[in-house]
Amino acid sequence: MAAPRPDRPDRPDRPAAPVPGPTNTILDVPGIRVGHAQRTDPGWLTGTTVVLPPAHGAVAGVDVRGGGPGTRETDLLDPRNLVERVHAIVLGGGSALGLAAVDGVVGRLLDTGVGFPMGTGPGDVVPIVPAAILFDLGRGGVFRNHPDAALGAAAHDAVATSGPDDVLGSVGAGTGARAGGLRGGIGSASLVLPGGARVGALVAVNAVGSCVDPATGELYGAPHCLPEDLVPHAPGGLVRPDAAELAAAHDLAAALEGDRPAPLATTIGVVATDLPLTKAAAAKVAGVAHDGLARAVLPVHSMFDGDTLFALSTAPPGAAGPDPATYPLQFHALLEAAAGCVTRAVVRAMLAAEGVTTPWGTLRSYAEAFPSALPGRS
Repeated sequence: MAAPRPDRPDRPDRPAAPVPGPTNTILDVPGIRVGHAQRTDPGWLTGTTVVLPPAHGAVAGVDVRGGGPGTRETDLLDPRNLVERVHAIVLGGGSALGLAAVDGVVGRLLDTGVGFPMGTGPGDVVPIVPAAILFDLGRGGVFRNHPDAALGAAAHDAVATSGPDDVLGSVGAGTGARAGGLRGGIGSASLVLPGGARVGALVAVNAVGSCVDPATGELYGAPHCLPEDLVPHAPGGLVRPDAAELAAAHDLAAALEGDRPAPLATTIGVVATDLPLTKAAAAKVAGVAHDGLARAVLPVHSMFDGDTLFALSTAPPGAAGPDPATYPLQFHALLEAAAGCVTRAVVRAMLAAEGVTTPWGTLRSYAEAFPSALPGRS
């Protein structure tokens, strides 16, 4: 075996197989909390999700790839600009109207004195809350129903009582989501990096494109999943569905479109880690995380999607910087993990989704459309 080159440090040891965190959600990243609020009463099918870092905030980056984005405070995340840390990320339905939910989150943070210091008193702060929205208007039956400040505040408050079992499904920003002809939702996944640092992703899957291969009925992202990703929604694994189910799914998807105008959508999400990052490094993580989205959704980043991913580092201010000798490889491992977690989160969102019928129409879940693909599902 050749001796290591003096100008290139040895590659750090990797685990024999990728290892998710204890909950296999973004909650495995120290300091990250998640809250959902939604409305599903008559006329409604929409919601809001809040991702809260620690009170000291998180260094953040963003990458907007879709042709029809709806965002707030993304320019602030440019590495050339002043503010280093954000105090929450909001993901929501309601298209541009749904950005109103951010005001409720800002109000809650302001009440607790969390924000960017702007004055001499302890409460003289401005909470920094970037946000992205997806299109779900009308899917509950009434077009104008959208998340507002009250729903945003409720999502913030839900953080206090939410746990790992509450993260996934057709909830929060994923309540009115669809992906192709199926219902979408919220998915999440995590990974423990070499050395013990953690990375996790949370994604609201709502795409003009599909997560399902039209030729086989299989989920595009499934080959990238770990066994833990299939529990509890597909404990027996995933197999190719029956041809009859595939044909029926094509017919139902075509009937759902009918004479509707071209669909609008958008997949949005957050990647988080406890590794110290600069704003520029966080922006790179967000950009590479989109590679994970491209493995799971086809087509992706269309002109009818506003696909947007944020990246957060929860490391506290003054945390020890990276070791220059190992950082390039450590950062590369983080980029790989970020993309992988996004792909796996998309698959988990599709497996956790539940079918729904409203005056807008019927959205079946993947499990309902392809029961033969999930032989171990009860």
